[in-house]
Amino acid sequence: MIKVLVVDNHPIVTTGFQLLFENHESINVVGTVGSGVEIFEFVRRHDIDIIISEIELPELNGITALRAIKKEHSHINIIMFSYHPEEIYAISTIKAGASGYVSKSEPIDVIIKAINAAHNGDIYLSNKMSKHLNYNDTKNSKSRIYKRLSTREVEVLKLLSSGKKNKEIAIELNINEKTVSTYKARLFKKLNVNNLIDLVNQGKQLDLT
Repeated sequence: MIKVLVVDNHPIVTTGFQLLFENHESINVVGTVGSGVEIFEFVRRHDIDIIISEIELPELNGITALRAIKKEHSHINIIMFSYHPEEIYAISTIKAGASGYVSKSEPIDVIIKAINAAHNGDIYLSNKMSKHLNYNDTKNSKSRIYKRLSTREVEVLKLLSSGKKNKEIAIELNINEKTVSTYKARLFKKLNVNNLIDLVNQGKQLDLT
């Protein structure tokens, strides 16, 4: 039986997962939590195979939680399950250690495929995303669009493009403002712009907002 923890702050999502797998022959939802911080206590007390997590979570960003969980519990496979565009986040989350990315707009059978793939040690991505990738080791794969940007840089660019200030970004990503400024400087250089307006425009062109 594949033991799954669902992380989402919307009860309709967590309840939906519990009902979906209530009598499933091979997948069991052993628990649900509503924030990134709660993940750590749960996995310390329970045996988990798969975590299915939203990116936007209270207290701790889902990608930040992903990195920390993989450091402490490398055997746990994590699938990101979010409404954010997969063109932006799928590659970033895989680079951060996720075993898959599933959009919340996908049908139910897709999340089941992703769970089985992750449990078997594979990476799950949609057909559309797979066509954009050319890789031998999927865990180290990079898209052509984002090959110049680190996961953190993509996160900062997305938040800047959505109108967030340095202080707000620092709080959301659990880093200090000076570090945010450093990432901004790197983005200016890598995307060949010299002001915030042009940087934000780059983000909008990439559907980051």
